[in-house]
Amino acid sequence: MSFEGLFWTSIRAASVYVLLLTVIRLLGKRTVGNFSAFDLLVALMLGEVVDEMTYGEVPFIQGAVAIATIAVAKYVTAWLSFKSSTFGSLVEGVPTKIVEHGEFQREAMKKELVSEQEVRAGMRLQGVEDLKEVKVATMETDGEISVIREDWAEPVQKRDLEHETKII
Repeated sequence: MSFEGLFWTSIRAASVYVLLLTVIRLLGKRTVGNFSAFDLLVALMLGEVVDEMTYGEVPFIQGAVAIATIAVAKYVTAWLSFKSSTFGSLVEGVPTKIVEHGEFQREAMKKELVSEQEVRAGMRLQGVEDLKEVKVATMETDGEISVIREDWAEPVQKRDLEHETKII
């Protein structure tokens, strides 16, 4: 394998990385589930490279160069996301409020392609049954739904009871 061949393998691997990252971001948060877009992308690409290396479809050195290129691309993407919130938002997305003060945010839900039933299921997983209890429910960048309750709907804590006893 010539240096030129290795160079083009590296270029192809980096190009596939950018293409898959773009596709995953366009598909939205729900595509990646608990994986970050980076994790899913790297797993897909490494799986393919390892498969081709395993079955002898590419020479070992060529596969190793592709794997190293993918690893460097992931590191650089993670580093740029850490250094620049704008870049991080571009590749990772931003959280989206889907419920605010007990009201579904229909436009946001439409954008995220999430139904009322899915939002309610996410709320139940957070221990919230009634939509009125929700101050804010957010679809996070990993596709999970997080819930912040209204102050009056927060469960009673031991410290709340201790505070009340001192007052009495």
